[in-house]
Amino acid sequence: MALALIRLSPASDESDNGRRPVPPFTPIPTEHDDLPYKVEIWDENKVAVEQVLAVTASASIGYAALYAAAKEYPQRYITLRFKNRVVTRWNGPVH
Repeated sequence: MALALIRLSPASDESDNGRRPVPPFTPIPTEHDDLPYKVEIWDENKVAVEQVLAVTASASIGYAALYAAAKEYPQRYITLRFKNRVVTRWNGPVH
């Protein structure tokens, strides 16, 4: 599971002992900075991804985001991907 760490520090730290100051609220890269699940909404012709709605490391959060996207955009084609593979999709109603 990917973890994101954020270092909180004052803008000017006087006790930095000669080190370069770290800007406040900067993410610290971690060893497992991989978010393999993506929820994508496609254009109306189902040719290209129009927007990535969610990116997560958790399959259950990915499914929840897909379900929420299907309720929000019931007429659109929505996919849940794991890396480059489509796990599931919402095709929307066919008219």
